[in-house]
Amino acid sequence: MNKTEVYSVEMVQIVKQFGSVLANNQVDFRAKAGEIHALLGENGAGKSTMMCMLSGVYRPTSGDILIRGEKVRIRSPKDAMKQGIGMVFQNFRLVQTLTAAENIVLGETSSFWRGPGWLARKSEEIEAISQHFGLPFPVDRPIWQLSVGEQQRVEIVKTLYRGADLIILDEPTSVLTPGEVDQLFETLIRMKSEGKTIIMTTHKLKEVMLAADRISVMRKGQMIAAMAKSATSERDLAQLMVGQESLESLESRAVVRETIQGNPMLVVNGLDVYADHGRKVLDGLHFQVNEGEIVGVAGVSGNGQKELAEVLTGLRTWKQGEVSFAGKALRNGSVRTAIELGIAHVPENRMKSGLAGSLGSVDNLLVKTYRSQARSRFGLLRAGSNRSWSQKLIERFDVKTFSLDAPVQYMSGGNQQKLLLAREIDQDPKLMVAVHPTQGLDVGATAGVHALLEDLRRKGRSVLLISEDLDEVLHLADRILVMYGGRIVGDVSREEADREYIGLLMAGSEEDAG
Repeated sequence: MNKTEVYSVEMVQIVKQFGSVLANNQVDFRAKAGEIHALLGENGAGKSTMMCMLSGVYRPTSGDILIRGEKVRIRSPKDAMKQGIGMVFQNFRLVQTLTAAENIVLGETSSFWRGPGWLARKSEEIEAISQHFGLPFPVDRPIWQLSVGEQQRVEIVKTLYRGADLIILDEPTSVLTPGEVDQLFETLIRMKSEGKTIIMTTHKLKEVMLAADRISVMRKGQMIAAMAKSATSERDLAQLMVGQESLESLESRAVVRETIQGNPMLVVNGLDVYADHGRKVLDGLHFQVNEGEIVGVAGVSGNGQKELAEVLTGLRTWKQGEVSFAGKALRNGSVRTAIELGIAHVPENRMKSGLAGSLGSVDNLLVKTYRSQARSRFGLLRAGSNRSWSQKLIERFDVKTFSLDAPVQYMSGGNQQKLLLAREIDQDPKLMVAVHPTQGLDVGATAGVHALLEDLRRKGRSVLLISEDLDEVLHLADRILVMYGGRIVGDVSREEADREYIGLLMAGSEEDAG
């Protein structure tokens, strides 16, 4: 075998079972040194499971993993790192109170008796790596003070510092501004030029076609295609991911947008809000959302979007200002009032604050309506009718689950999100506050969520769409608010929206944007 035919990684006939669930079925995957390889697939297709086995988080039920032609056994992330494999997860694994440098050297053997100046020397080494690969960040600053983009750079540098030649990136652009995405791709190209293998899982087909050299596509736990980028297109990839019939169904959902805006539904004036640690996170916010309007809120994570959603849904109080809803003053810090008024909420973390993972579908669907006469009588739940109601919702929203009683934590991300939307939309809300509603979802699930939000709009309902995905905001919103530093720094209509201008505002470059 020639040297050029030796892959940096081969996964051969991989099978992974979780109890009776077959997550991966005889999957083959290969990637070469010096290439960016994109791994695509719907939610639940098995691609994340494959990468977790390669990085040592899971162990295969059967099959072989070869690194540079040699069969290896990877039983833990430590084993994976010994083989030069590092993974950057979508949800960063960093200690917020430690500095960037401390996070990177955390766990290094015998780091505590190396004497004075040891961390300073390590910091210089880390800074040299970050500069070499175009990944700048302040090494001596605590993680909580860094932007999301800088935190991602810390994670990438951590893998490089520990000697990784094969780097797995899980949805790497989901929380970045357009400028940060461009910078990340420049870094990946530099890493590729030095012979490193980059494996990138993503649902953004445009970015795949822009950055990847080769592409592998999984569906229903199996590998169905692998090809060079030059041999495919965005539409072909979408068809491979969801199937021809499903793709045609998604495309048929496209409708002509009509302007149907009515009276103001939500009006916010002079809103000041403080975070748990006492820092001001919303500063004199003014805006309104009309009936039959989708208003998008664009911004990098940490600029007050999370707190805004919490205020509107009763999860957080405000210090100063006024909020009116449907012509009435909104009660400060009351979740029950928000629900009764018709404000629905899709939170940014569905499993942390949207669903109870250990409970089944019925219990999760009942969370907001169990007090109603339709769901309970004399303080006792109507068990039979509630199960029938739940089954109808699951069928209506096409939620795939093993049973009504199966814990929702075992569903794919797309099905969890559809279950959450089913609960919220079934209440016929006047306002939907949707925070990152498609984050981590595949092309089919994303299109389904978009269709549900568009349907609310057509019915004259209001939608406040908070998203770090600028493409999503540009696609759905009638009007776009850009947040930076707790303030609204831009308010543009759909027709006037310019991607570069909004990207500069998201990064805080008001002067450059102007």
